[in-house]
Amino acid sequence: MPPVKTKVLFVDNFDSFTYNLVDEFGKRNCDTVVYRADTPLDELKKVAGKFQPVLLVISPGPGTPDKAGVSLEAIENFQKNLPIFGVCLGHQCIVQHFGGKIDHAPAVMHGKPSRISHNGKGIFAGLENPLQAGRYHSLCALSVPDSLEQTAEYDGIVMGVQHKTLPIFGVQFHPESVLTPTGGKIIENLLQIANSYQTQNRTPDRRNPAR
Repeated sequence: MPPVKTKVLFVDNFDSFTYNLVDEFGKRNCDTVVYRADTPLDELKKVAGKFQPVLLVISPGPGTPDKAGVSLEAIENFQKNLPIFGVCLGHQCIVQHFGGKIDHAPAVMHGKPSRISHNGKGIFAGLENPLQAGRYHSLCALSVPDSLEQTAEYDGIVMGVQHKTLPIFGVQFHPESVLTPTGGKIIENLLQIANSYQTQNRTPDRRNPAR
């Protein structure tokens, strides 16, 4: 029998990179469904109840977390039942949701590589340090709230976060970019974490991530 595919639910913040990211998950035996950020939360909850994803991905996009449609609501709703991964704007949404501040970055970075340092744990396990990462952003996290741990940085700028007790991860850079050569390994680490979480936590009373 073919291996069971990992189900991933995407929130698309109207970004041209979203389907590049979807493709990277598809290459790693994932079954993905994509809903635009203007989807009402109730509809997203119904989708999750039927599709039964093991991971929610909040995509990159233009603008600020406050203008990222259902993204902040989705983090609030799914945070205790589903691993969450935020990329660029999605990362900023995670930081803001848990109490951090988002504002203008010291410099606008669109399609530029940086060598970022990381803690070598979680989604960064087994990766070179520092690693090259493709950056496309004009905003960044100015502070990390107590519930999150900073996992990566470049020149004092927050490049990655992880929740201290929940499987919630964010990266400011783009793992799907050609400027991030080891981005695929980050996604593989993430999927391993998400699948392990499902195995350990999907008891009969916790099978519906939309609860």
